[in-house]
Amino acid sequence: MRFFKMQGAGNDFIVVDGFREAEPADFGALARRLCDRHFGIGADGLIWMTRSPAADARMRIFNTDGSEPEMCGNGLRCAAKFLFDQGYAPAEMTIDTLAGVLAARVAPEGVTARMGAPRFDPAQIPVAAGSNRVALELDGETLEFFCVSMGNPHAVTFSLYPEDGRFYRLGPLAERHPAFPARANIEFCRIRDGGIDVRVWERGDGETLACGTGACASLAAAASLGLLDREADVRLPGGTLHIRWLPDGEMKMRGPAETVFTGEISV
Repeated sequence: MRFFKMQGAGNDFIVVDGFREAEPADFGALARRLCDRHFGIGADGLIWMTRSPAADARMRIFNTDGSEPEMCGNGLRCAAKFLFDQGYAPAEMTIDTLAGVLAARVAPEGVTARMGAPRFDPAQIPVAAGSNRVALELDGETLEFFCVSMGNPHAVTFSLYPEDGRFYRLGPLAERHPAFPARANIEFCRIRDGGIDVRVWERGDGETLACGTGACASLAAAASLGLLDREADVRLPGGTLHIRWLPDGEMKMRGPAETVFTGEISV
């Protein structure tokens, strides 16, 4: 099977051309094997690109634990770059995802994608509370979270921007907290120099260098709380994403996407 190793702001993916390759019997098992950084290719996720009757292509993404999330913003940008580079789609395209059909544009300065509108209804996120704002006790610490769905569930906190020890301890506890029936992506944030610094603990992956939907969720939370305007740079360990909350309610994201190498692996 031929694959493309791609990355967007350090969030790395194995992209497979499902237009040409036969679908595996078990996507989850394949993702676990290929994403393993010691015994596989190594990546934050497996992206399978194929045809869609509703868009230029369909993107399916699988986490390192084999689970299939609804969306991935950095993955969406890499998918768009793949489709354009391989001649499957024009520079302005649509991509079918579990979170709906989303538009993307490939340009020399990076890939811009419309990410849909953030949702704050607790039932839609989902969060097991009467409000999208919850206070959680985690290992003796109480943190306030602003919860939002970007097609997948996010819990954003400005209570703490942790060093490694607290990050690795609190991230998995928050991800699997009973308040989040579908688990959640966790964003630890701080406001600085007109932008947001974010560390992400991703559902099904653990620490990642960047998260596109998490960057959008963080800006939506900051703007809703009156901490920032509706446009800002979101700085993640792997790079910076520019996020704008449009007047029509949708989020727009611009950031890098590139192919690192290609190869073949026996499956």
